[in-house]
Amino acid sequence: MSRKMSEERTAQLREFEQKLGYTWQDLALLDTALTHSSYANEKGPGNKYNERLEFLGDSVLGFIAADWFFENFKDVPEGKLTKMRAASVCEEACYGFAKELDLGQYMLLGKGELKSGGRERVSILADAFEAVIAAIYLDGGMEPASKFVLDFITKAVEHHEITFKDYKTKLQEIIQKNPEEQLTYVLAGQSGPDHDKRFEVEVHLNSNVIGRGVGRSKKHAEQEAAREALALMGLS
Repeated sequence: MSRKMSEERTAQLREFEQKLGYTWQDLALLDTALTHSSYANEKGPGNKYNERLEFLGDSVLGFIAADWFFENFKDVPEGKLTKMRAASVCEEACYGFAKELDLGQYMLLGKGELKSGGRERVSILADAFEAVIAAIYLDGGMEPASKFVLDFITKAVEHHEITFKDYKTKLQEIIQKNPEEQLTYVLAGQSGPDHDKRFEVEVHLNSNVIGRGVGRSKKHAEQEAAREALALMGLS
């Protein structure tokens, strides 16, 4: 059973369409993609929510990413392609894409989720992003779904926001050769609005700063700091 959308909800979804760059034939699909189970459960039996769409969107996203990497990195072996795809479709990547769209502000959440910060929760936003992909795919087919996904993936690859190399592990393996040395990662600052935050991290060798990195998440900033440290060592 589908809810009858209010004029306010319809206007909100039409506004979100502008950010997505896609116009729905069936706006109810987008409404469902942005509805969390906590909201549907509060409204009673039969109300749709986004978990089934998230299931489909996960597969559509994986296929689009795999196809793009296969076509654009022709000399890269299968094992590396697998890592590249995984980095592009993981929860952290989807969360970052959702934050770019300010997706959380358009979600329907139950009262408990709202009170506990559900609009910023990594798992909720990442799942909803995948559900939106499925909604586009069901409404318009693979072509608009691919365009939507690749706008994010290509930009993230170009700006090194998706990290395919594990610089932190490489740096740790080098430092571990000297047991008395200790690596630590320190959050040095953060800036920007909630939907587009940037984190700055320093990597310390004992008390000395050996690298700095900036990223949309702490994990990405740590990887960038480790990458800079390795570059300064001539090892990146």
